[in-house]
This record gives sequence, structure tokens and C-alpha cells, in this order.
Amino acid sequence: MSGGLSSFLAVILRAGALLLVANEVRGLILAAPILYGMYQAGGSLMAIWLGVCSLGGIALSVAVPMIAAARLQKFARAGNLT
Repeated sequence: MSGGLSSFLAVILRAGALLLVANEVRGLILAAPILYGMYQAGGSLMAIWLGVCSLGGIALSVAVPMIAAARLQKFARAGNLT
């Protein structure tokens, strides 16, 4: 792969990862008051568990693409991408 294309791919992957993290941080900020409201309203353990699982899904939606982007970047640097 040419050096320019590899550099362009690296920049695109980094920008995408940064935007994905920023979006998920925004989601966490918006979800925190809901979880606190459930706790203050005397929410059941099941409701709190569902909220925690929702936040876990948000975390996985950040972690999995970032791991995939790192592997793709490593693959591109190795020169295996034509």
C-alpha cells in the first residue's frame, strides 16, 4: 500500500475512534441522571440492573470498534492491505 493511502487510513481510523468515544461519553452523561433518578425514586434492583446493563452495552459499543480499528490499523501497517 502506498504511504499516502496508509497515512490517510490511519487518520480516518483515529478520527472515527475519537468521534465514537466522544459520542459515547455524551451518552454516558445523558444516562447518568436517569440512573440516579431511578435510584432516588426507590427503583427496584431489577430496574437498576437494567440500567447498568444498558451502560455496559454503551461501553461495549465503544470498546469493540476501537479494538477492531486497532487491529485494522496494525494490518494496514504490515502492508497486507492492497
